[in-house]
Amino acid sequence: MVRMKQIKFSLNATDGKARTGQISTPRGEIRTPAFMPVGTAATVKAMMPESVRATGADILLGNTYHLMLRPTAERISDLGGLHKFMNWDRPILTDSGGFQVMSLSGLRKLTEKGVTFKSHIDGSKHALTPERSMEIQKLLGSDIVMCFDECPALPADRDRIAQSMRLSMRWAERSREAFGDRPGHALFGIQQGGLEQDFREESAHALREIGFDGYAVGGLAVGEGQAAMFGCLDYATDMLPVDSPRYLMGVGKPDDIVGAVARGIDMMDCVLPSRSGRTGQVFTRHGAVNIKNARHADDPRPLDEACSCPACSNYSRAYLHHVFRSQEMISGMLLTWHNLHYFQQIMSEMRDAIAAGTFEAWQKAFHDGRAQGDIEQL
Repeated sequence: MVRMKQIKFSLNATDGKARTGQISTPRGEIRTPAFMPVGTAATVKAMMPESVRATGADILLGNTYHLMLRPTAERISDLGGLHKFMNWDRPILTDSGGFQVMSLSGLRKLTEKGVTFKSHIDGSKHALTPERSMEIQKLLGSDIVMCFDECPALPADRDRIAQSMRLSMRWAERSREAFGDRPGHALFGIQQGGLEQDFREESAHALREIGFDGYAVGGLAVGEGQAAMFGCLDYATDMLPVDSPRYLMGVGKPDDIVGAVARGIDMMDCVLPSRSGRTGQVFTRHGAVNIKNARHADDPRPLDEACSCPACSNYSRAYLHHVFRSQEMISGMLLTWHNLHYFQQIMSEMRDAIAAGTFEAWQKAFHDGRAQGDIEQL
């Protein structure tokens, strides 16, 4: 079915499969490739919204499952919507809640209609269907809404993957109908099919027939390993429309992100930069640094001398080691800020390299720098 696009995606340049462009929404432009910091419960942990924006982020991700349970989508709507509630006036993408619900294992029951589950907070019973997921995301005021799907953990046998993928496609059609036409608000479909190429093609065909504003590659980064993920992306992105944004869900580490962009991905999200910052792991152009290690206790160097974030500009490794070991709140704030800054710096450099036609050389320099860091034992 041909449907009017609710947002505009402009492709500015390509270099191999890598692409750069922008997604235009009423709340602002999203430069692609884009990394979306995760604000699970209406906050990027340890960060103020203006600090997240200062790192270069154009868009945040919110979580339907967590927000529907606390403080509830209805309460957020009554208070003016998610943007006002969390003081973020730029675009927000919300996931459908499907991945979190499927992760509940023994606490949920799956049927054709949807999923019933018990809250991990208080054990209360809830139901999530394609229609309810669309309702919640509308109440939140999401700029980009994800259709409701099932995401089985890998490895799984072909029968299980086929059953899950086809259920997700039926749910995608119901999500599309429940979403309706909402100018300025986009709905993305989610390709499923595990690591099975024929199922990926079947899923992509079904989604193209339904018609979405963007297309996600789902069901990866769920235990299959980087090599298998890249192997799937080698063909999965080619099955999706060229003139729509492509979103790889839940990825990832810096080298995962670079490899995904090289295979035609435009958008990514992951909790890793903020979660790692709170646990003392920081990412640099030379690789990961564990600030809790004793070797940093007397080190006057910054985390990365080429980084302009507040942690690197104003504080030594020795100080960052001290506040982490002392469990001071400033530790999570500074290390998270650095990680988000570094992830956005990678995105900016990739956009520039693709536009200049030098992405392959940039990618080699990126990997060479990390190899050198391994030698130096950061």
